[in-house]
Amino acid sequence: MLNDIYKETRSRMKGAIQALEEDLVGIRTGRASPALVEKLSVEYYGAPTPLRQLASIGVPEPRTLLIRPFDATTLKAIEKAILSSNLGLTPNNDGKAIRLNIPTLTEERRYDLVRIVKRRLEEARVAVRNVRRDSIKDLHEFESEKLISEDDMKRGEKEIQKITDEFIESIDRIGTRKETEIMEE
Repeated sequence: MLNDIYKETRSRMKGAIQALEEDLVGIRTGRASPALVEKLSVEYYGAPTPLRQLASIGVPEPRTLLIRPFDATTLKAIEKAILSSNLGLTPNNDGKAIRLNIPTLTEERRYDLVRIVKRRLEEARVAVRNVRRDSIKDLHEFESEKLISEDDMKRGEKEIQKITDEFIESIDRIGTRKETEIMEE
């Protein structure tokens, strides 16, 4: 029974880490990456659609993204979505494709991005702590229903805390790596 709680705790915490990693991929560094725009929501026939479903996204040069829509009529909508996003990029539309030139980041913009990363890291830590809280609550319920002993509950709390510490460390490592990536030129 305790092992089931540990498995569920790990599984839910892994979900928080995966969500964080997916979120951080969209925060730009000095390099061009399709992940920067592929999740942008584009208005397509009245429905918000991720850009990756409407176009192919390539990196012809280290600081350039090339977006080729599958349907040429979506060019304007894609351009509008890029302009309204907070990416700070200006699309160049040639009638068939959109080129995005990724400018080098200013020092100020780098610090802004690091602040955004720190905020996302804290959100991930909160998510992990919420999982811990729920798991410990489950342990207390099992103990009150006499499914586990008080000693098992105490042992379980320590194990859940150990799992939580592992995942918080992992979040910190991910954050350090992303901040280093943003700050290098």
